[in-house]
Amino acid sequence: MNDRFLRACRRETVDRTPVWIMRQAGRYLPEYRDLRKRVDFLDLCRTPDLAAEATLQPLQRFPLDAAILFSDILLPLDAFGIPMTFSPGPKIAEPVRTRAQVDSLVARPAAEAVPFVAEAIRMVRRDLGDRAPLIGFCGAPFTLAAYLVQGEGKEGFGAVKQLMFREPATLEALLEKLSVAMSDYLRLQIQAGAQAVQIFDSWAGILGLADYERFALPFVKSIVASVRDLNVPVIYFVNGGPHLIEAASRAGSDVLGVCWRTPLDQVAARVRPTLALQGNLDPHVLFADAAVIRGRVSGILDSVAGRPGHIMNLGHGILPETPIESVKTMIETVQAYPVMSAAHA
Repeated sequence: MNDRFLRACRRETVDRTPVWIMRQAGRYLPEYRDLRKRVDFLDLCRTPDLAAEATLQPLQRFPLDAAILFSDILLPLDAFGIPMTFSPGPKIAEPVRTRAQVDSLVARPAAEAVPFVAEAIRMVRRDLGDRAPLIGFCGAPFTLAAYLVQGEGKEGFGAVKQLMFREPATLEALLEKLSVAMSDYLRLQIQAGAQAVQIFDSWAGILGLADYERFALPFVKSIVASVRDLNVPVIYFVNGGPHLIEAASRAGSDVLGVCWRTPLDQVAARVRPTLALQGNLDPHVLFADAAVIRGRVSGILDSVAGRPGHIMNLGHGILPETPIESVKTMIETVQAYPVMSAAHA
């Protein structure tokens, strides 16, 4: 089996640096766009054979070292019975902004609310065979709360920060419920066959350090602790958080995913040596010519060569307009990196 990704997560020796790409199953692929012409986004997520098809599409095109389940971080909110649409971004009809609304939220078990996720995972594992491991994922509680309180994706997510300062106990009650639900959701995915999981904290970067340590970090720690007995690597990705690196490194995860804003060698100097690192090419680099891409990718690999536990990735999700040839160049550059250096990276 191609297990170099799992080995790197555990900081074990690898023959070369593993590589996968956040949002690798999605809009930059022409075959994905063809699939979307036939079905809307939520139906695609909720139909196991179609979600499995989308998950596998990038691995049919590129020799990636991991697959990640095609889904959306808001999908498990089905457990709370929260209506939402995507047009194209998420829209929540009734934003959650009061204590009464929070208290009324009762989550059904993930196995009952989103059984199609487990079924899609089983299908992907069957079709993947030994080609690569499968990553499951969830949104971090603060990031999910940002959408729930705002009602949509919006730069800065001012509504959740207003709630945080106006009624901090209400936000904490919401975060606790989300933490419990996401723990259940990740356990469902792992028990169905996910071989690693990633927690996406896409909007933690809007918080200052003290607020992050109160309203984000404890709830991520709870999720990580809740799946420890299942013995799969946990990746924690914090976007837009150069000021949060040390705190995020205390979440208990095996791997810290790093956005593109901080050089990876600087991150390595700021966290414990037993923490694996993932990232962190700026997604916009993939719009450059091949020589620039090769130089930037090699620079990241050079910066952590000799440090056990590195997984090459972007520093955020791949952009829809990204040229396919640029993705190929990135992957080929990682695969061609000198074995002696990559074996220790």
